[in-house]
Amino acid sequence: MAKVSKNARIAQRAANAGSGKEHVKVVKPIKDPVTGKVTFKETIVHKDKVKEFFANK
Repeated sequence: MAKVSKNARIAQRAANAGSGKEHVKVVKPIKDPVTGKVTFKETIVHKDKVKEFFANK
């Protein structure tokens, strides 16, 4: 195996830093009109699209 420099690892970590922190998991309760039961829709969306997710029915 080749030796990886410390600076290369830091640069790679900085490049991947924002990839997962901009997404959030949202849970939306949905009531069934026939039975009255509540189910939940879970989705991972970008943090800027959260209001749009809850606005859609």
